[in-house]
Amino acid sequence: MSTARAVVLAMVLCAVVLTLAMPLRTYLSQRNEAEQVAEQRAQLEEDVARLTRENEQADDPAHVRAQARERLQYVMPGETPYQVQLPGATAPPVEDLTKPKHDNDPWYTDLWRPIAEPQPTPTEAPALAPTVPPAPDDAGTMTIPDDQGGTPR
Repeated sequence: MSTARAVVLAMVLCAVVLTLAMPLRTYLSQRNEAEQVAEQRAQLEEDVARLTRENEQADDPAHVRAQARERLQYVMPGETPYQVQLPGATAPPVEDLTKPKHDNDPWYTDLWRPIAEPQPTPTEAPALAPTVPPAPDDAGTMTIPDDQGGTPR
């Protein structure tokens, strides 16, 4: 009789475990998702605060003037602009716009892409021909040379 009771007890325990497994799994996944949503919300609130500060700064004429000087190299009337070029200082690298960006691809495509796509061969940049400024014609107006798209005379 004790063997029969052990079998019944094992079956009851299995039924209880199987009954509770799915709701427990759902609860844990929803809790994890809620934590991710809370992190996203905190990040978005920080972004909103930063953008609000930037918007308030854009209304300040002194900030607009400072940004025009810094980003666009504007100067006030009567000022003499100077640009210092230090030896060894190089311009930031130009982004290659011909190569497509693959930001949202799965991880395995990042592994496969260097194998599947041919690697570019390094070539020297073609030398640019010196440009000739337009020469004034007899009437004192500027004309465009023929080799730069001007009309032949």
